[in-house]
Amino acid sequence: MNPNHSSTATSKAAAASPTDRKAGGASHRPADSSPEKASGKPSDKAAIKRVDKRTDRASPGKSASESAPPVEATALLRADHEQVDAMFVAFEAARSPAKKQQLVASICEALTVHAQVEEEIFYPAFKAALKDHALVPEAIVEHASLKALIAELEGIAPDGEMYDARVKVLSEYVKHHVKEEQDEIFPKARASKLDLLQLGNAIAARKAELATADR
Repeated sequence: MNPNHSSTATSKAAAASPTDRKAGGASHRPADSSPEKASGKPSDKAAIKRVDKRTDRASPGKSASESAPPVEATALLRADHEQVDAMFVAFEAARSPAKKQQLVASICEALTVHAQVEEEIFYPAFKAALKDHALVPEAIVEHASLKALIAELEGIAPDGEMYDARVKVLSEYVKHHVKEEQDEIFPKARASKLDLLQLGNAIAARKAELATADR
């Protein structure tokens, strides 16, 4: 027996990794069992990044909804939630009455449009597809409470602690409503046979119409 050959074979065996020595070098990794991989649908977070780029990618003369790639309805609505939350955070840090009034006007406008597209497009589709008789009615009642708080804030100037208190209560209502949507409604929508891309296109188009009407 050639001693050099034996030494070479031993060295190669020692250098091989544990993974290489299993099943002829095949890698044994657990399959990705995430809901997005199983369903073939991208996550809302990934889609939200595409929403954030809509304005930047829009061509002159076209709205963002016309030139951007389609985004699922739940991702569009979740992006709205994040945008409004950021404005509430900015309000907490604001000291100038003019800045506070500007932020509240933006918050009220964003919430009003968001509620309108949900009630016109997303909720009816969700209710029909899932035969829902509880989640959507509760969400609509919550919208009514939000609209009442918005009406108390629209068109008035910051007048001290009571103004700030109204904004704080509105913020808490929104957080509660958002949690129920994102924890209950959105997961059910994503697990259903709803065409979320088609709904997303409809929502984006309607939001563009409402934005044009307000100009």
